[in-house]
Amino acid sequence: MRHATGRQPALLWAFAAVALVELVAVALDVRAVQWLAKPLLAPLLLVWLWRVRGRFDAVAVGLVFAAAGDVALLVSGQPAFLLGMACFLGTQVAFTTAFLRHRRPPVVAVVGYLLLWAGANALLWGQLGALRLPVLGYSLALSVMAATATGVSRQAAVGGALFLVSDLLIGVDAAGATLPGHGLLVMTTYIGALVLITTAWAGRPDPSSRSVSSAADLRPTDGVRS
Repeated sequence: MRHATGRQPALLWAFAAVALVELVAVALDVRAVQWLAKPLLAPLLLVWLWRVRGRFDAVAVGLVFAAAGDVALLVSGQPAFLLGMACFLGTQVAFTTAFLRHRRPPVVAVVGYLLLWAGANALLWGQLGALRLPVLGYSLALSVMAATATGVSRQAAVGGALFLVSDLLIGVDAAGATLPGHGLLVMTTYIGALVLITTAWAGRPDPSSRSVSSAADLRPTDGVRS
C-alpha cells in the first residue's frame, strides 16, 4: 500500500467539485450538464483509489461497473434501466467479494439486511410489473453488499447503507411512488455511498503489510542463534 490516504487531495477535491455540479444539475434538471458530470464520479474515485492503494482490486472493479451503470441510467427507457441495473449488479458483486476477503460481517447485520430485503420487495412487488424479478435479484445482491460492508468498518457500513437507500428510492420510483426531490435524494445518497466506501477501503490496513510485519517479528534478532 502506498501510505497516501489523504495525500491525494487534488483528486478528492475534483470529485467534490464534480459531485456538486452533478447535484445542482439534477436539482435544476439540466440534462446536458448531468451527461458531463455524472460519468466522471466513479472514475475520479477509481484513479484516487489506485494512487492510494497502488493496485487494481475488486473495489476498483466495482467502480468501473458503477461508471458504466451511471452512463446507462442517463438514457431513458426500460432497456437502459435494465442495463444500468446489470452494471450495478457487477458493482455489488465486486464490492461484496472484496469485503468478504477482508472480514466476515456480523450475523446480525446479515439477518437484518435480509429481512429488510424481504420486506421491501413484499411492499413493492405488486407495483413493479415486469421489473419484479430483476429488482428481486439486484436488491438481494445490494443487501448482501450492505451487510458485508459492516465487516470492513463503520464508515464502509454507512456507505453500504446509503447505497441501499439510494437504490431503494429508485425502486420506489419504479413502483410509481415518486417522492419530492427524488432525483436529488437518489444522487446525494449515491455520491455519499461511493465516497464513503472508497475512502474506507483505501484506509483499511493492508493484509500483506500485516503479514510482512508478522514475519519480521518472528525472525530471530541479530546475534541470536538457536
